[in-house]
Amino acid sequence: MVIVTIVSNTEINLRDIGRHGTPTSRMTAAPSSSPQVAEPTFDATTTYWQTIVTADELPIPKDPPYQRGYPAALPDGRFLVLPLRAIPEDRCRCVASLIANHAAMDVVEALADFMADQSRDFGAELVVGLPTLGLAFAPLVAKKLGFTRYIPFGYSRKYWYKDELAVPVSSLTTPDHAKLLFVDPNLEGQLRGKRVLIVDDAVSTGQTMVAAFKLLRKCEAIVVGVAVAMRQTTRWREVLVDESEAAIPIAHVIDSPMMVWKDGEWYPER
Repeated sequence: MVIVTIVSNTEINLRDIGRHGTPTSRMTAAPSSSPQVAEPTFDATTTYWQTIVTADELPIPKDPPYQRGYPAALPDGRFLVLPLRAIPEDRCRCVASLIANHAAMDVVEALADFMADQSRDFGAELVVGLPTLGLAFAPLVAKKLGFTRYIPFGYSRKYWYKDELAVPVSSLTTPDHAKLLFVDPNLEGQLRGKRVLIVDDAVSTGQTMVAAFKLLRKCEAIVVGVAVAMRQTTRWREVLVDESEAAIPIAHVIDSPMMVWKDGEWYPER
């Protein structure tokens, strides 16, 4: 899941808003009798995820260092400006955030189109959507691939669900909250023996995806690929593998590197 920890809902002055409602101001330190580097602060996300822009329309610099937003490049050369969000318990590291159900519908549809185009060659017979934000993309990707339905997984247990069709899952955003990933038993037969494309909003640590792999094995499905709107950092690389330790193909639209705070600005971590 995408990191959404809000460290500071900073008030944004109207004169600091660039084109398309994206904050462009630079952070400044509080007045002090001695020189000091500014503490990192983070924007409220109200105006983010609403518009895809061209390079000429970018309201923030395209290249690092960055301030409060990250210009995520799309495959067609346009950009989606993402807000920077702090890593829990580490204000000097951050990542860019994408919250699909807060985004404009046109933005979600554009990202889903890219996801479908890049996963078409995986040869999937069925799309599985992961909760919660992956369900914003899964039906759109399935339709783009020519399917009339998709299979949603969920965290909410209905009374007819079965323990044997559930697996535990944790994520970076909820590390202390154990959840179960479920599939409706009525849909199990739809998955058996099928080549499946897993759709989610993002992949970060890969733990949610690993849980989905386990649940699909219980359903005797074959995972042929993963499609996400955003790859967040590179920690997922070690776990996105099949039972033979072969890498599972992943289609993605944008990359979000880990950022480190240096001299009052954010730089991508090498």
